Amino acid sequence: MALPTVMVLPMLIVVAAGIYYIYNEIIQYMSKSMVKNKVVVITDAVSGVGSECARHFHKGGARLILCGASWDKMESLYDTLTSGADPRVTFPPKLVLLDFSDMDSMPEVVNEVVECYGCVDILVCNSSMKLKAPVHTVSLELDRNIMDINYFGPSTLAKGVLPAMMSRRSGHILLVNSIQGRLAIPFRTSYSASKHAVQAFFDCLRAEVEEYGIIVSTISHTFINAAPPSTTPAKPQKGLPTFGVCPADLANEIVRTVSRKKKEVLLAHPIPRVALYLRSFFPSFFFAVVAAGVKDSAMAEQM
Repeated sequence: MALPTVMVLPMLIVVAAGIYYIYNEIIQYMSKSMVKNKVVVITDAVSGVGSECARHFHKGGARLILCGASWDKMESLYDTLTSGADPRVTFPPKLVLLDFSDMDSMPEVVNEVVECYGCVDILVCNSSMKLKAPVHTVSLELDRNIMDINYFGPSTLAKGVLPAMMSRRSGHILLVNSIQGRLAIPFRTSYSASKHAVQAFFDCLRAEVEEYGIIVSTISHTFINAAPPSTTPAKPQKGLPTFGVCPADLANEIVRTVSRKKKEVLLAHPIPRVALYLRSFFPSFFFAVVAAGVKDSAMAEQM
């Protein structure tokens, strides 16, 4: 007996949803198996994204090296990860103090990271410093500080772990970068410049180390919406759309990128994607729209 036409579409939707669910479960299982016993370094483990990544990798049986500028926060994260963890399938993380604003300490940090396990399988560079200010108000000292944290720090650490990866002919270096490494907007001069620089470095690095079997990935995301989840649903505010990503979603994408060995990921909503395409194919129009936006904001401040 043939099924009524009206029932075909709901059944197709249910079947598609089931297939999608099974697919996600398989990918999640593969993600865990891909990092089992792997040495994984997270450069800013105490941030929202870093702690979410640490949780995923720890559950997957990775040998974690957690880095950060605050020892107290790293110890707190250590306690959270190891509390109730099964020692048969997980490893207690190792902690390394890392502050990219102190570039003089980088040789010691690189040595300490490598000496933890003798090698690094996966390096996740997620450290970042943000700045929004008119260009004429930003000092040279602040410019240099942003470049240290967003560019010189990640590139120095990547070069530090690279020789061991090249000798073993394996490894994965992942840069968590902003979409502003590909799209510059006003009042982010220093920040965007540092993100463009680190994006170019890792793009060049990808080509140079491919022959050694080393994967280099970049994830370009919009701003991170770090607001803690509320127990009561917030009322949507008109005229204030949110185009950010939450730390959990970004961490999930990092794990997927590692497991699938993607080379480049753009994690953004449609409007930032459209802006990126306009910048590439219709630059004059894009520049005019951005300049008009700056003028409108200046007029609004005067009113």
